[in-house]
Amino acid sequence: MGKSRSIRRERAAAETVVEDVDGGRAELIPDRDRPRAWSLLIDGAPQSHVDLDDPAHLSFEYQRRLGHVIDLAAPPGRPVRAVHLGGGALTLARYLAATRPRSTQQVVERDAALVQLVRRELPLDPGARIRVRSTDARAGLAKVPDGWADLVVADVFSGARTPAHLTSGEFLDDVRRALAPGGLYAANLADGPPLAHLRGQIATAADRFAELALVADPAVLRGKRFGNAVLVACDHPLPVAELTRRAASDPQPARVEHGRALADFTGGAAPVTDAAAVDSPAPPPSVFR
Repeated sequence: MGKSRSIRRERAAAETVVEDVDGGRAELIPDRDRPRAWSLLIDGAPQSHVDLDDPAHLSFEYQRRLGHVIDLAAPPGRPVRAVHLGGGALTLARYLAATRPRSTQQVVERDAALVQLVRRELPLDPGARIRVRSTDARAGLAKVPDGWADLVVADVFSGARTPAHLTSGEFLDDVRRALAPGGLYAANLADGPPLAHLRGQIATAADRFAELALVADPAVLRGKRFGNAVLVACDHPLPVAELTRRAASDPQPARVEHGRALADFTGGAAPVTDAAAVDSPAPPPSVFR
């Protein structure tokens, strides 16, 4: 009973933190079901969820799908070297540190004020090997040594849109340069009907990598609604069967497309170049209601 009362008091005492950051109005909203968990919103758009007591808990469906990729990037528990393009509340870096102790991570987050807010209100485990750079994602990626990363995760949004310079083949050339042989690239993509952006991103990755897989809600793949899709790319065979099993057993089940089915889904879309790149489409207002 004493512990229960203490948790209730902590929940009651937790208040929303609102602060202007470089990218807009940031809100840290306490999770009423988890005593030390918070959601991060930027201008009303959900960005991250963090549970300080359980950093292996991933609340957002797209982050769980990226978590599946992290789980399959190497044998269980083996440390990896990871680069995160886009930091938010550092949810995935915390997850990797918890599930793969002694991993070395670099996080590139352009919004320096957001980084300061997150470090102050949601402090990192001091034992986690996480370095945060406050710079543009592509500029930060350029500083990663050749062949350093076992895993590169791209989850970059500005105003709920992925900036154009992070959607091109030239950007993926630098991802490939930074990846170690056999390393994995995973990207959180957002699109809605007619899915032109998503198809273009798949075509661009297929032009640079030998193996691809796409993880998404079937309704998103059918062009029925706006949503997230996780693209996974590598130059060696991907663990498609295990990724499919994990995606299907998720609380919000997803489908994995691979091989011929994924090529057919791309529908002849052309790879994106720096010269032709545009920001990803803005989500409709109904997405965040």
